[in-house]
Amino acid sequence: MILDPKKIDTFWQQLQETIEQLLSSRSDDRFEAETLLKEYRDQLQKIDRNLTFHFQSDEEEGAVEMVFGCDGFPESIHAVLSLIGAAPELSGIEFKAFNNRYDPIPLSIRIGEEYSEISEFWCRIVVVNKRLQLEVYMQDAPKELDMDPRVEAVMIYLDALIGEYELMTKVHALDWLELPSSPEDHGLFKLINLRDHFDELKQGIDPVGLTLH
Repeated sequence: MILDPKKIDTFWQQLQETIEQLLSSRSDDRFEAETLLKEYRDQLQKIDRNLTFHFQSDEEEGAVEMVFGCDGFPESIHAVLSLIGAAPELSGIEFKAFNNRYDPIPLSIRIGEEYSEISEFWCRIVVVNKRLQLEVYMQDAPKELDMDPRVEAVMIYLDALIGEYELMTKVHALDWLELPSSPEDHGLFKLINLRDHFDELKQGIDPVGLTLH
């Protein structure tokens, strides 16, 4: 996809003109300026339909970070990097590409009314034909991924454990499977321990796209 630099410039110009209004609408960890947020999303969709953003805070410094991603679509990585490459420097907010690894790793996540504990999930990661394949195991594994909030929770855990960029470019396939009664006997390990296993295996792996099964 060929990006239109004018659309990128338009997005950043709009954000610069409205950033004070956005920041002043902050209530706890949320921004109440829904109209502005919708305008940002609409402008990003014009640049690349896969572009996303969310806000987070640096707990130590209290700075607001606007994190851009591409919803797991490797073909849009270039769009994220191009967008960040054109980002202005503004006081009160920082702009970042992709969710980086996070420490400490969150132990529980709430999606809507559902809580998911990282201890609920097990996994296995293997190399097949120089490609990394990740398997996530859970009780009552979903048949429809977008209908189960645990899937979204696991994706957040994966971002925290190995980073969104490497998840998209190093993991070839991600499978969701039923948790056996004795996980260790099947060579599985707890999801929270994925980082060390991933870092050990990722060396020499060619960049690939992510396919969900």
